Amino acid sequence: MIPGLTTRRRFSDLTEQEILALAISSEEDDARIYRSYAERLRAEYPASAAVFDGMAAEEDTHRQLLIDLHRTRFGEVIPLIRREHVAGHYARKPIWLTANLPLATIRAEAAAMESEAHNFYTRAAQSTSDAATRKLLGDLAAAEAGHEARAGELEATHLDPEARETEDAADRRQFILTWVQPGLAGLMDGSVSTLAPIFATAFATQDTWTTFLVGAAASVGAGISMGFTEAAHDDGVLSGRGSPWKRGLASGVMTAVGGLGHALPYLIPEFWTATTIAMIVVFVELWAIAWIQNRFMETPFLRAALQVVLGGALVFAAGALIGGG
Repeated sequence: MIPGLTTRRRFSDLTEQEILALAISSEEDDARIYRSYAERLRAEYPASAAVFDGMAAEEDTHRQLLIDLHRTRFGEVIPLIRREHVAGHYARKPIWLTANLPLATIRAEAAAMESEAHNFYTRAAQSTSDAATRKLLGDLAAAEAGHEARAGELEATHLDPEARETEDAADRRQFILTWVQPGLAGLMDGSVSTLAPIFATAFATQDTWTTFLVGAAASVGAGISMGFTEAAHDDGVLSGRGSPWKRGLASGVMTAVGGLGHALPYLIPEFWTATTIAMIVVFVELWAIAWIQNRFMETPFLRAALQVVLGGALVFAAGALIGGG
């Protein structure tokens, strides 16, 4: 038997008191999660924080209704039972895993929470024979199903179109500063800076395995260097560019990817086949960089393409000339 599962109970084995206790603890957890979201968003997205404050208050109301029912039917002592005690029951992600989620993802997480809660109350209502309990659980199921509409009402109160537009723009800007900009810098560095050593080695030796080793070493080394440089040079506090480790990861990984793209073809033993494919990969990489600049950095496409393709062509030519000489 798998360790850790022996203490978990099936939902169908719970008593009505335990189902109520599970509902109470679930409402407490969800209220805490919504308040954590609100605190996480308050500084940058105050309107969305107000929405989650309102949703937390709704969960508090549900919890109090459930406690009142438990007091009437079973007394003051509520059994300690939580989601993780029930086999197959839905579970919430630890709040520390969601602390740095973007705004749109947090909104989607909240919608998923309400859907899961609705399914729970529907199932719980079907498992009780007491009329008052069944009615309350059914009402709570309807309330959770209606939370999407309630969230819409809260958003209409606290999150007018202008506030939403402002918050969405701030969220997109943060995404660009934290992920796109460092990743783009890494991709440009990895794609362009490794052209010279890879193609110089290729034309000098015409040995595909040696070329691959040089390319892999240059790409991985550049990725490590760029990643640590990005993470170390700015902690993001004053610049507002976000977590240094996220930026370092984006920069380091994309630097390595940019170089490995045209190093991997040299795993092909035939020299000119490998070189032709590597040149095609370089062309694709450079146009991808131009597209990203146009899509996220709002650089005119023709200007971005000219800058990237011209720079890449000059570095490639330098490598080919040095290797061919």
